Amino acid sequence: MNRDGIDIAGVDGGRVVLTRQQIDGLDSRVRHPLLYAGDEAWDDAILIWNGMMARAPALVIQPASAREVAAAVNFAREHGLLLSIKGGGHHIAGTSIAEHGLALDMSRMRAIVVDPDAKLAHVGPGCLLKDVDQATQAHGLATVLGFISEVGVAGLTLGGGLGYLTRRFGWTVDNLQQVEIVTADGRIRAASREQNADLFWALRGAGANLGVVTRFTFRLHEVGPTVYGGLIAWPFERAEEILQAYRTITARAPRELAVWLNLIRAPAAPFVPERWQGERVCAMAVCYSGDLADADAALAPIRALGDPVVDLLCEQPYTQVQSYLDDGEPKGLHYYWKTEYFAELSDGLLATLRALAAECPIPQGQIGTLHLGGALNEHDGNDGAVGNRDARYAFGVIGIWAPDEPDADTFPQWVREAGQRIRPFATGGSYVNFQTEDEAQDRIRAAYGDNFDRIVGVKRKYDPTNLFRMNRNIRAGT
Repeated sequence: MNRDGIDIAGVDGGRVVLTRQQIDGLDSRVRHPLLYAGDEAWDDAILIWNGMMARAPALVIQPASAREVAAAVNFAREHGLLLSIKGGGHHIAGTSIAEHGLALDMSRMRAIVVDPDAKLAHVGPGCLLKDVDQATQAHGLATVLGFISEVGVAGLTLGGGLGYLTRRFGWTVDNLQQVEIVTADGRIRAASREQNADLFWALRGAGANLGVVTRFTFRLHEVGPTVYGGLIAWPFERAEEILQAYRTITARAPRELAVWLNLIRAPAAPFVPERWQGERVCAMAVCYSGDLADADAALAPIRALGDPVVDLLCEQPYTQVQSYLDDGEPKGLHYYWKTEYFAELSDGLLATLRALAAECPIPQGQIGTLHLGGALNEHDGNDGAVGNRDARYAFGVIGIWAPDEPDADTFPQWVREAGQRIRPFATGGSYVNFQTEDEAQDRIRAAYGDNFDRIVGVKRKYDPTNLFRMNRNIRAGT
């Protein structure tokens, strides 16, 4: 690349040629040097979780403040550049990096301030879930975040957010109190239920379309630092029994108990007996975050299943439960899935899940069910753009493979066909954080249901030219 000038992708699909003088003008407005391919920090700055969606921008900015973000946004708008924002880089669709575009890597904005008296956490947009959990658990507090510790807080939150605490406290955005955000006009705004309320409403589920959040303020709850949880698994031969029990357990569970169910091949991990490594199993990831004196009673229906091949359930730090599934989703592998929300686990759905798990040709594939419901169902459907207040379970057919995996070219089609087999049982809603790049526009609309047209109106007000389009995009003119 010639550093006397650079050509970069434009929002119209063409290329924009930036002069050295223009680039120097931007460089002078940010604390840290701009990054180009070949620079020492380049690879880390553009690394994303899904290796299938790896892309390379033309230029990376690493802002360290809201003012620097505003400078980058103004520069992108004024020059018509294709702009992307990377928090944790963990979205399945790889939306955090625009091919040959301008990328904002938020990793230098990783400050966290916990106010234990007010039960609030002020969180920078470059933070990962583990950063927040570690900071808040020092005070025996937590907010609703996901269940993979390497996920970025920003992307998780702006798409709605769900995790083990959702049953107690709702979607992540139900716990969002305020944000600081740079909108497409380069202004730094505060948004909450009282200030710029229309913007705050839309941010809570469709936020990636509306700007670059430079600070999140979350409500905290008394959780941990010790909870009861971990992993437990049984032979797949017992799948019918386990699935039926799972339906009963989750329907009757107290809100403090969340149980994820994964039909998988057991990994070659030290905690799995050698006899079961590579064999199909029914595994549950469990988190009981209530009074530990009540844990035995809450988990009794799980224990009653008996004879597990793996049993790691015990009292342990909440931060450990929050990272239990990390090793199953390492960075750089290829990921492709199809997901749905469900209001119930019908006989037909359970039979379909069992059949898909038995047929799955992907060695690292997963048929996964997330246990939701509870607090999220008690909010009005228009309380935040996130919607989906009828969801009680989330389900995914999850493909995971190495780039050189034999028969890998056949895996995406199998996942798509499997996704079609579960759709008849679904609510019709969708979670934007789980949507793959090839999901059609109607799936974006389905993610928001009756809230969609209102989101379009907010988009028209704050980003009429669709500067923020590297996301599950909602256009102002849609």
